[in-house]
Amino acid sequence: MFGIFDGHGGARAAEFASKNLGENISAELSSSSRSDENAHGGACCVTALIQDGNLVVSNAGDCRAVMSRGGVAEGSLAVTRGIGDGHLKEFVIAEPETKVLRIEPDCEFLILASDGLWDKVSNQEAVDLIRHLCTDAEKPKPALACNQLAELAVRRGSMDDISVMIVQLARFLH
Repeated sequence: MFGIFDGHGGARAAEFASKNLGENISAELSSSSRSDENAHGGACCVTALIQDGNLVVSNAGDCRAVMSRGGVAEGSLAVTRGIGDGHLKEFVIAEPETKVLRIEPDCEFLILASDGLWDKVSNQEAVDLIRHLCTDAEKPKPALACNQLAELAVRRGSMDDISVMIVQLARFLH
């Protein structure tokens, strides 16, 4: 299980989400959105669960998961979702968007990141920048890839928090 949580207006919603991942995520996220209608804090998140050769990616908010499939970026963004933000429940739902796919040999790596990256770097640009670091069979360098992506977003003027995680998918092939 991998995840990026991007809190806003305080850490309460992100902390709640990260502590309750082991339970039914959809039910927990939905209940957290209703637990305090007066709360002004909230969080966005993107998570990835890998089990038995399957990749399950869930997104609630403007964090994003992008997969490199043979060098081609595949990703999505759901901006009308979030955890908490009780005052926005008329417009924002907490039910995550979820996709399930089989990890195939051309599935190289997954980038999980907050909007601090995605506001300044496109899906394909991110894959193109770091692919050589993530597909080197002898010495992949995912930590260096994360740093390069974050540094690019900062150079382009990102003022938002930037969290980046790379998951090497080849090790999960069945």
